[in-house]
Amino acid sequence: MKNYLLSILAVFSSISILSGQEFTKADELLGSITEERAWWDLQHYNLSVEVFPEKQTIKGTNVITYKVITSEKVIQIDLQAPMEIDKVTQNGKKLKFKSKGNAHFIKLKQKQVKGSEQTVTIQFSGKPRVAVRPPWDGGFTWQKDENDNHFIANANQGIGASVWWPNKDHPEDEPDTGVNLAITAPSSLVGVGNGRLISEVDNGITKTWNWEVTQPINNYGINVNIGDYTNFGYTHEGINGNLDVDYYVLSYNREKAKEQFTQVPMMLNAFEYWFGPYPFYEDSFKLVEVPYLGMEHQSSVTYGNNYTNGYLGKDLSGTGWGLRFDFIIIHEAGHEWFANNITNKDVADMWIHEGFTAYSESLYLNYHFSKEAASEYVIGTRRNIQNDRPIIGTYNMHHEGSSDMYYKGANVLHTLRQLVEDDKKWRAVLKGLNKDFYHQTVTSAQVEKYISEKTGIDLSVFWEQYLRTTMVPKLEYKLKSFHEVSFRYVDIVADFDMPILLVINGKEKWIYPTAEWKTYENIGDIKTLFIKEDFYINKEKIEE
Repeated sequence: MKNYLLSILAVFSSISILSGQEFTKADELLGSITEERAWWDLQHYNLSVEVFPEKQTIKGTNVITYKVITSEKVIQIDLQAPMEIDKVTQNGKKLKFKSKGNAHFIKLKQKQVKGSEQTVTIQFSGKPRVAVRPPWDGGFTWQKDENDNHFIANANQGIGASVWWPNKDHPEDEPDTGVNLAITAPSSLVGVGNGRLISEVDNGITKTWNWEVTQPINNYGINVNIGDYTNFGYTHEGINGNLDVDYYVLSYNREKAKEQFTQVPMMLNAFEYWFGPYPFYEDSFKLVEVPYLGMEHQSSVTYGNNYTNGYLGKDLSGTGWGLRFDFIIIHEAGHEWFANNITNKDVADMWIHEGFTAYSESLYLNYHFSKEAASEYVIGTRRNIQNDRPIIGTYNMHHEGSSDMYYKGANVLHTLRQLVEDDKKWRAVLKGLNKDFYHQTVTSAQVEKYISEKTGIDLSVFWEQYLRTTMVPKLEYKLKSFHEVSFRYVDIVADFDMPILLVINGKEKWIYPTAEWKTYENIGDIKTLFIKEDFYINKEKIEE
């Protein structure tokens, strides 16, 4: 079942397969906080887009509100070809701009007073890039449903939201007060966006659906979905009170959805237990059917898993536990906590999104089945790990780490749970992350430091080993006598000394390996010995 992770790797590694890969100026302009990005703080997007299904084109306007941090004269806005900027204005005055590839540098006429709030209006149009294999290969998807109705959606996590609309396309800065999204499409269809539906306007042959998000949101999380949708939902009694939950599915899939989506309240109960309150009560929660597998669009999670359990009916762990839940419902909704609530400042740290969310799959099993089920599942997913590249990528170059960020990340966190030895404390750490970094963009270094401080364990070498190298610690061990076992680590960074559990004669014993040989002396003969599988290490028995 490596096809799933290999698919992600193929796309995520398109910029650089090897750490020594040379990057381009375009990579730097997209991936770094340039001078033309640094001086302004994004406050709000007012995005209007009209979709023309027959021509597979769009046109729209984005009014960007920002706060001036330091007074400058040039602002960088990103929009990828073949989309085009048609006009830029500020306070009614037309502005000129120069382009360097997909980065557009707009010369402002009005003085940008420090501390002031300003707006710039950008009109755009074009035929957006068609996603070849969404959600990994980003862009628009133009399909027809079984009744020959248009079925349209976008997904653009890796390639960037600027593949279809102009914005500040860097994860470090999110609009503090959210986004207003107006979707105009043929009146026979329904346009679904993020947040809450504020109004619906009948224009005759078209309709406009006005959606509103009141909380910070990452650019790639903003989405447009158009189809022959039917809507139903319920009110979830959550930790922070009543949460409005809505489902938008193709009309002929309503009954299937009613049955399959019973896992949504199960997901919410499990994740509120482990991670704390759902982070966007103000904006509600939606599950929206789309013509691709699915994506974690904030408050508008998209779904295309064929109303089956597993990953398109398959178990990524090979244990059977992966067929006890709908992968897309659980995984993509888990991103509401890790990706949407807590967002990486740089895509090099995307393991914060994917590692924690892949780990959430096992915590869902823990909540609804057992701790043993969770352990078996996450250990089973190790078969997807390739250790081809570190799971942290290259900073300031829009370069993600290896696709191992998913299940290597999950197994690193599962290993940490063993080291903490206190599930109450471990749960407090996970909830604390979502509380203390609530609606923030963060770095891996911040997350690493936080977990070290809250667990009371110096994890600096642990993080170096697992996040920044491809080496998996190997425990070499040998029986020296009937009651003695010697052991050491190889394939480790300097000073790596993670303790692990041996199970000797059915009883757990902590040992403390380093790069040097050590010996554990058991009381009585060693009749059976194995290393607890919950620790993500390799092992080799050395015969004397």
